[in-house]
Amino acid sequence: MQGLPSFATTVIGSFPHQACTSLCERLAELDVPAWPQLARRSFRENMYVQFSAPLPALVVDDAAEKIFFDTKGDITHALTPFYESYIAEDMEAFALPQENAQGFYDMLEVLKNTTGEWAKGQVTDQDLRASLYNEMLADAIVKNSAMNARWQIRRLKEVRPKIIIFIDEPYMASFGSAFISLSREVVIQMLDEVFDAVHAEGALAGVHCCANTDWSVLLKTRVDILNLDAYGFLDNLALYPQELADFLARGGRVAWGSIPNQDDIWRVTPAGMAERLRTGIQALTTRASARDLPISETLLSDGFLTPSCGLGSTDESLAERVLEILQETAHELR
Repeated sequence: MQGLPSFATTVIGSFPHQACTSLCERLAELDVPAWPQLARRSFRENMYVQFSAPLPALVVDDAAEKIFFDTKGDITHALTPFYESYIAEDMEAFALPQENAQGFYDMLEVLKNTTGEWAKGQVTDQDLRASLYNEMLADAIVKNSAMNARWQIRRLKEVRPKIIIFIDEPYMASFGSAFISLSREVVIQMLDEVFDAVHAEGALAGVHCCANTDWSVLLKTRVDILNLDAYGFLDNLALYPQELADFLARGGRVAWGSIPNQDDIWRVTPAGMAERLRTGIQALTTRASARDLPISETLLSDGFLTPSCGLGSTDESLAERVLEILQETAHELR
C-alpha cells in the first residue's frame, strides 16, 4: 500500500476502555490509526447497536439492553423515509450518533493535531440472518452499512487523506452452517455493495472475520484487504491457494491478525510472533509454488499486522500489552 511500510500496524476496533481521549492518542501512534469502539462505555456502543440508528423498524431497549426489528405489522411506513434518505444520498441521515460512537469523534480531534496520511474506520454488517426472514430489511441493512461507510470516509478525510474502512463481519464464521443458509452468490453481492460504496468515496475496503470461514467467498469479493485471525487460523488460508493468488494479483493485500487478543499475549515475545508469522507465510508460498501459483513472500508481506480480533472483551492492561507487542512485532518483521 503506497506510503505504508510492510506489515503496517492497525487494529480491529473494540477496546475495553470507558474513556477514550488518551486511548485515541495511543492509537494515533499506529501506522494506520483506527477509532475505538467502547462497548463497556454504554450499551449504545455495542457493535450491533452502534451502526443501527437509521434502520427502519428497529427497537433499541436500553433498559433491557436488547435490540430487535419489530416486524409484527406493516413496516412500509418505516422503510419510506429510510429509502428517501438513501436515494437523496443524505449522508447525515446515516451518521454515527455521538452517544453511539464517542471514540469516532474523539479520534477526529486527535488526528487534527497529529501528522500522517492514513486513518481507518469500520462498520458492522449488523445481522445477515435477518435476510432469511425479511428481504426488505436485508436490503436496508446492507445499504445502511454502505451509507455509514461513505459518511465515515467523508468525515475522516477532513483529517487524513487516505482512508481504509473495514467491514467487521462476525457472521461469516457461520457461513455454510445451519445458522447462515445464504448462498455464496448472495453473500458476495451483499458485501460487494458495501465495498463498492467505499470505493466510490476513494477509500480502500477491508473485511475482518473473527474466526475461520470459507475464505474463497471473501477472496472473490471486490475487497482490497483481507483480515483474518492468523494467530489461530492462518493454516486454513492455505486451503485456498488459487483464490489467494488471484486476490493478490489484482492488488489485494492481507492484514495478518497475528497478535493474540487473550491471555496468550503475556507469554509471547515480538521475536516469537515475528517468527511464527514468517513460518506461516513461507508455508503458504511453498504450497502455492507446488501448484505453480504466483504467490510471493513479498506480496504477503506488503500488507498489515493487527491483533487477531477486537479487544473489547479484555481489560485495559491486556489491551495495552497487545498494542505494545503489535508495534514491536512489526519492527521485528521489517
